[in-house]
Amino acid sequence: MRHPHVLSTLLAGAVFLSGCAEKSADETVERAFQDVNVIDDANLNDVMLTVADPNEAVIYFQRVLKEEPGKIEHNRGLALSLMRAKRYDEGAAAWERTVALPARTDADRVELADALIRSGNWAKAEQTLTSIPPTHETFARYRLEAIIADSKQQWEKADSFYETAVGLTTEPAPVLNNWGYSKLTRGAYKDAERLFTSAITQDAGLFTAKNNLVLARGAQRNYTLPVIPMDQAERAQLLHTLALSAIKQGDVETGKGLLREAIDTHPQHFEAASRSLAALEG
Repeated sequence: MRHPHVLSTLLAGAVFLSGCAEKSADETVERAFQDVNVIDDANLNDVMLTVADPNEAVIYFQRVLKEEPGKIEHNRGLALSLMRAKRYDEGAAAWERTVALPARTDADRVELADALIRSGNWAKAEQTLTSIPPTHETFARYRLEAIIADSKQQWEKADSFYETAVGLTTEPAPVLNNWGYSKLTRGAYKDAERLFTSAITQDAGLFTAKNNLVLARGAQRNYTLPVIPMDQAERAQLLHTLALSAIKQGDVETGKGLLREAIDTHPQHFEAASRSLAALEG
């Protein structure tokens, strides 16, 4: 007599369990898709920050920020993309918004200081760096500290910051070049020459350091090219720089000779050197 009732109860339980199972499966699938979306977002952000055209990346991050305005990864992405696109004023404003978020880091504030320097707001950049705890010791931070000290002609501080920055990176060539240029502007030509040579030793392809090295030698009336790696076109360019340095210091005949050598050395027609020589001889 009780069997029909028991059967109905079992069937109801089976339907209920089936419904729970379906709901649980749906939730599992939904969570899985959410996890995939998080991974895809992270990967896409990385792609946009590395291989994408900077202005395309700006458009992408502006779009995703409309959907999630408080997400710090998207704010960072927009700020970095604007800086890559050389839109420095907009980049500084984007970094300001980023550091206003609760999840901001000291590294974000260093990026803000960099953006402020590039947009010409040196005073605010210095204030931003000062607000960062001294325990945040990174290459990026000390490089900016050195640049700001340089701008204020605080040479001892600049040298100390440059030295610290060099010790905190595995790729010191650019900062060695900056340090050398600082010495060059002070008239410390021997020190500048040493630092430019060190930069080239670290990165033989850094043409700016090669050109600066020639300027440092020319300032000492040393008009011979240094023994450094260079191709034929680079050799011609460096001879041209050396020629202009000689002419600027009144060694005009030496400059003419260097210009002729530059023209003969260049694998193609060297318009700039030809024009300079024609102006001198005209």
